[in-house]
Amino acid sequence: MADPWRVLVLGTGAMATAFGGSLARRPGVAVTLAGTWTEALEALAARGTVVHDATGRWTAPVAAVPLADAPPADLVLVLAKSHQTASLAEVAARSALPHGAVVTLQNGLGHRETLEAAVGAGRVAVGVTTSGATVLSPGEVRFFAGRTTLGEEPPTRRAVTRLAAFLQEDGVDAALTSAIDSLVWGKLAINCSANPLTALAGCRNGELLADPSGRARLCGAAREVGAVASALGVRLEDDAAALALRACEATAGNRSSMLQDVLRGARTEIDVLNGAVAAEGRRLGVSAPIVEDLWRRVRALEGRPVDGQAPELKATLARHGRERTG
Repeated sequence: MADPWRVLVLGTGAMATAFGGSLARRPGVAVTLAGTWTEALEALAARGTVVHDATGRWTAPVAAVPLADAPPADLVLVLAKSHQTASLAEVAARSALPHGAVVTLQNGLGHRETLEAAVGAGRVAVGVTTSGATVLSPGEVRFFAGRTTLGEEPPTRRAVTRLAAFLQEDGVDAALTSAIDSLVWGKLAINCSANPLTALAGCRNGELLADPSGRARLCGAAREVGAVASALGVRLEDDAAALALRACEATAGNRSSMLQDVLRGARTEIDVLNGAVAAEGRRLGVSAPIVEDLWRRVRALEGRPVDGQAPELKATLARHGRERTG
């Protein structure tokens, strides 16, 4: 009997639990979730993942360990919040086997660079998912199925092809693309507009569309992201505002992940979303006033105001390799 394909999922939140469970249901895949949330680790170790989706309620057995005990893996799947990426990169570097690859499905910019600095160039693949998930209790989530697309590049092609195949076997809409940057920036157009606006207003995604001013801000922010992408030579699949409007319509009853973070007093991903796009716009000479204003407002809402914190922003830009020189 062939050895199982060992998958290490870095994260114990909603998306990590859902994707880890999906992979664990496939014969020949051994899944371990690693994180810092003690209650989730205990629940996952005791009963596996518990997922509620359109098919009903299902469970899947997984191993669950603290980050310090993360085992060797053929594939490391990073599904944690952006501010954890730097520390998780070191875990990925220790755990990824010499032939292994690291895949990130995180939101925002800069994750590939941070992971490759630790793991090595050519060993990191980027993916985008439109799926969503909400934690119901530690180790138990509600999953909203969407499409997951993985960037296909020669060094990691074998790993992402296998990952996509296993996800497809479990009924997940998964695909490969050689143009992942287009999807990354398309999702940024959505996340840099809908997420902060719903977080600031405390409303569900669909409620933005019913408010003329909210709808206008949504479209304006999305188009600013599209302009920055265009300046980078990245062509989106559709008009950026149309992407944001469709996403809000399709998820009208959902609370965005950023709103969920705000409601539970957690740090949001605003820095790698609006903060990173605004910085890239400044570097390229592309104005993005709505995107930057939303960044500042969400930072203030979190209790992390931007004013007076220029050194922190400078460090963030330098880490992403996007700081202007001269």
